[in-house]
Amino acid sequence: MKPWLTTDSRLREILQELRSREPVFHRPEHGMRRSDFEGMTDAGFWEVGASGRRYSREHVLDVLEDRHQVASHLALEDTWEASDFACRELGGDTYLLTYTLLQGSRRTRRVTVWRRSPDGWKILFHQGTVVEDDTSE
Repeated sequence: MKPWLTTDSRLREILQELRSREPVFHRPEHGMRRSDFEGMTDAGFWEVGASGRRYSREHVLDVLEDRHQVASHLALEDTWEASDFACRELGGDTYLLTYTLLQGSRRTRRVTVWRRSPDGWKILFHQGTVVEDDTSE
């Protein structure tokens, strides 16, 4: 069994909740404005992009605000395909969600750390890594 594809059966409901929120920042039903993105991220949120660069919450919010004003970008997202979801509990209502995202010919592995709070789900961290060789052991 591949451990990166397994989810404990007691986490199935959480897996479904989090899966419905991915890819992060690209689910219109969870909002498309800066204030929506602020609400879904923890104040300490940061991200590592597919390039390996680190991005602050403020930078990510600025990019998202600009990106979601361009209709052609939103139409492109309709062709994205997410698969291979798995969830692990990290503790303290904090969960690690992993998945694969296919964006045209670009395949990335994604990881998001989520925390359930009284205000709803908050993203603590996100990373995307480009897959160059799709052989897994």
